[in-house]
Amino acid sequence: MFSEKIISWYEIFKRDLPWRDTTDPYKVWLSEIILQQTRVSQGLPYYIKFVEAFQTVELMAAASEEQILRLWQGLGYYSRGRNLHFTAKNIVENYDGKFPATFIELKKLKGVGDYTAAAIASFCFNEVIPVVDGNVLRVVSRFMAIDAPIDASEVKKAIFEITQGLIDKKKPDIFNQAIMELGAVICTPKNPNCIECPVTIECKGRQLNMQEKLPYKAKKTKVKNREIKYLVFAVDRLLSLKKRDKNDIWENLYDFYEMPVEEISVEKYLKKTYGLLQSETYEITNVSQQKHILSHQKLQISFYFIKLKSQISIPGNSFFSPNEVDYMPKPIVIENYIRNL
Repeated sequence: MFSEKIISWYEIFKRDLPWRDTTDPYKVWLSEIILQQTRVSQGLPYYIKFVEAFQTVELMAAASEEQILRLWQGLGYYSRGRNLHFTAKNIVENYDGKFPATFIELKKLKGVGDYTAAAIASFCFNEVIPVVDGNVLRVVSRFMAIDAPIDASEVKKAIFEITQGLIDKKKPDIFNQAIMELGAVICTPKNPNCIECPVTIECKGRQLNMQEKLPYKAKKTKVKNREIKYLVFAVDRLLSLKKRDKNDIWENLYDFYEMPVEEISVEKYLKKTYGLLQSETYEITNVSQQKHILSHQKLQISFYFIKLKSQISIPGNSFFSPNEVDYMPKPIVIENYIRNL
């Protein structure tokens, strides 16, 4: 039987991960939000940092958004960090600090979809509901030889229903952990280790020699190229940064001031916009370029380091000390640039 075999395998070979040693919904929720679109090896140190900084949902709710985003820095998909903070405050203010105990109620929380709600409901409250993440989609797609695009809504629904039939009704929490673990370490996207898979004999995908082909997607994410020109104003050891606006990448993080990409001459732009004359008030001491890849954008970034001869007033600019800059949440590309100054 599928469930019995993967549970037996899991209990012998499971990885030792801290969120598996608890049924505290706060810690399970935290781990699942961090691990969305993130490898365990990358997410683990962030989980440890957050648990050390905020041992309870009440402590997280009392923090500022900047504190949350600073800890999140480098993990990407920053809306997850903002949702984390919003939901922590919501739990404290509207749920008396206690997470809902059912899949349906958990889905009402911001940033909590079917997958995360099912994880919390099954791991913490033993609800019989399958957790269907990318790993589970892959395992079931191969096991049942589902030759259809995995990103189609009807296929995802069908796999959810199939997994509902496979789940162990007495051990839904262990089953969900086991099937996700199987996808993470055995039934991997490339070069699946079919020899050590506990259900390899029954796997229809392997029987048809389709395990390398499945699953596949119909839609291809369009990645657009984008150019950014940063003006890095500095005087002595102070740097000028600003908070990014909403409805764009890196919402509410700090970066430098931008020059429109159509502007060719930095000197002309600084004179026109800020009234700065190069020989009198500043010098451009360094120009560097970096490439940075996001999920939907390839960024070509130019940094113009503008050393001001005195701390002058530039409309809209604020200057910060190294300690203040270090505390601010920043995109990792900005963090790395500052560290290399």
